[in-house]
Amino acid sequence: MDAIAPLLTDPAAWAALLTLIAMEVVLGIDNLIFISILSNKLPEGQRQKARQLGITLALVMRLALLSTLAWLVHLTDPVFSLGATTGALDLTFSWRDLILIAGGLFLLWKATKEIHGMVDPKPSDDVLDKRAVVAANFGSVIFQIILIDMVFSVDSILTAVGMTDHLPIMIVAVIVTVGIMLVAADPLANFIHKNPGVVMLALGFLLMIGMVLIADGFGVHIPKGYIYTAMAFSVGVESLNIIARNARTKKEGQAGH
Repeated sequence: MDAIAPLLTDPAAWAALLTLIAMEVVLGIDNLIFISILSNKLPEGQRQKARQLGITLALVMRLALLSTLAWLVHLTDPVFSLGATTGALDLTFSWRDLILIAGGLFLLWKATKEIHGMVDPKPSDDVLDKRAVVAANFGSVIFQIILIDMVFSVDSILTAVGMTDHLPIMIVAVIVTVGIMLVAADPLANFIHKNPGVVMLALGFLLMIGMVLIADGFGVHIPKGYIYTAMAFSVGVESLNIIARNARTKKEGQAGH
């Protein structure tokens, strides 16, 4: 409490908290899109449970990482090198780099499999195939959510460490962010489920996020502002398409009467 009391009356601490919450919410969008797409492949009665469990696990992982800050900061220490830096590529890797690269490859593989399942009329046994949804997939879906939670949690907490030195601010920011994710999860997942065009768009986002994670792991840091501006623009265009389709459907329905 002695460490928290001064922060409550410090305007700089409140500014840091609000900034960190905003940053964590933006970073959490990637995590939420993946959870929404994956949970929508389950039977309807299990979807909300999977989303809530996945996001709760994300909170647990973030708080666990915050409790090991002394160890966490060493994730950026070099582990091995493949040689001198080549152009923009940094060939010296830390554990953080390896986690980001592995997570990026996982996202690329999953998004590609799902896109293939949407364009290929033949059913498959893949967990992301809509035509192969069975209750037994729940454990598999949760396992995959845990894997991607791990990647995004490391990135999220290292970002928090870089923005403030106060642990209470980090903890509050993480809890508020995960609370926002819990509130937004069901509306986002339902919207994605009802609009096939948005599903493909979200999968495109996952491909892009996967490439960004891999690039980051190789030392090529793409400004997040560019990524989220592109995503916002794409969402805006797709929103206009949805409005136009609904208007045509309504007009055709009225003409039919």
